Amino acid sequence: MTKVRSLPADNMIMTRRDRVLRQQKQSGFTLIELIVVVIILGILAAVALPRFINLQRDARIAKLQAARGSVSAASALVHAATLSRGGVADTTNCVTSGIAANNSNGPTGTVCTENGLIYMVFGYPQVTAFSGNPGILSMAGLTGIFNPTQPQLEAEGYTYLPGGGVATFGVVGATDPLNCLFTYTQPAVANTAASISGLTVSGC
Repeated sequence: MTKVRSLPADNMIMTRRDRVLRQQKQSGFTLIELIVVVIILGILAAVALPRFINLQRDARIAKLQAARGSVSAASALVHAATLSRGGVADTTNCVTSGIAANNSNGPTGTVCTENGLIYMVFGYPQVTAFSGNPGILSMAGLTGIFNPTQPQLEAEGYTYLPGGGVATFGVVGATDPLNCLFTYTQPAVANTAASISGLTVSGC
């Protein structure tokens, strides 16, 4: 009968300690594994980031197209309302006090809409300044406020620059605001229509 020789207590403790140390060494990442992870993240960033930027650009262009559609529809609706009323003054106040005194197709005029009085030039909405008489900006309805201030409009993601009968509409966040816009030009003479430019999107 063979005797089983028992290990000394010290050897058993060392064996357990070695096992624990080996497990601790194996639980970390090697340098090569970390490098591979960093390379993969770099590749993903290089591929995904341009697509994300393109999505933002597409969103700005879509927002600009929506604004152009609103301006175009607003201009046509007000002109149609002016023609249908044939220059006859209203007899009751408009929603925001004041009476559309003439509904005129002349160089100056006003027309009453569901939201308030709109100031006109030759039968089309006038280009007016912020906080001035309601014109094309108010009629376009780009915000929930009838005659918005600049901060109120920019909070909705739009920009507006009036001057010389031309209103320039853009979007907030464009990479080059001078090349992400469209313009609305009020008529300069009778029997001409307001003009709305195409979109400039190279800077969106």
